[in-house]
Amino acid sequence: MTPRAVPTQRQRRLGHELRRMRLAAGMSAERAANLLGVDRGKISNMESGVRSISEERLRTLAHHCHCDDEKYVGALADMASRTSGWWEQYRGTLPQGLLDIAELEWQAVRMRTACTVHIPGLFQTTDYALAVFRAVLPHLPEHEVMLRTAHRNHRQEVLTSEAAPSFTGIVHEAALRMQFGGPEVARAQLRHLLDQSEAHGRTVLVVPFAHGAFPGAGQTVLYAEGPTEQLDTVQIDNSHGPDFLYGEAELTKYRAHLDRMEKLALSPGDSRAFIHAIAREL
Repeated sequence: MTPRAVPTQRQRRLGHELRRMRLAAGMSAERAANLLGVDRGKISNMESGVRSISEERLRTLAHHCHCDDEKYVGALADMASRTSGWWEQYRGTLPQGLLDIAELEWQAVRMRTACTVHIPGLFQTTDYALAVFRAVLPHLPEHEVMLRTAHRNHRQEVLTSEAAPSFTGIVHEAALRMQFGGPEVARAQLRHLLDQSEAHGRTVLVVPFAHGAFPGAGQTVLYAEGPTEQLDTVQIDNSHGPDFLYGEAELTKYRAHLDRMEKLALSPGDSRAFIHAIAREL
């Protein structure tokens, strides 16, 4: 198969797991190439996500690496054979990172996010999202603002899909008081947030100013749990685009980060009352 010019995040992650499996077994790239009947260069390409691997070869490698965690191997096989989803319609018109976020969300079994300036993307109204994208610098052309908003709206369908993951949004008071689009848009957004907080499988927790310091630099953090713990992923928003982290130390750090944010937050019921109070002030 022809090597990919730019692998997706899923393809890079699969390659990372293949390399981790091989190194954990103390297997050389040359040995892996002999087992799979390919040249050494293709092993490097598979591990960088540039070249695909068949399920048969993946299972052969796992067997010889003495990886007997069938749930983990099965999840890797699914990653290797998975066909693309709805986000492909945006390929070539939106940055790759936005497509990667959508795929990550659609494959997660549970998600937690912490936001300090914005309402979580999966809970945003169309008008609110438009205001957020129109504030980006350098300014986006209006057609790209509309594309990003349509993509965000499409992403939200994961919460009502057949295999919808549970979703917890931890929102700082600062995000609740930011008036993207003006008071009317902000008020409608808070009402929508309240509706979402009462939907099955969705939780909204508020961290008030009065609860003091919180961990992290205030960036938006998403922790997406995969089908196995080894395949958990952290996604962080940055001005240059999304970053995806999955080193063991990084996962441990951000689990603790979100655990601490949850402890600082009000209960779900008190969070709803707090949001109601702010909405009445607008």
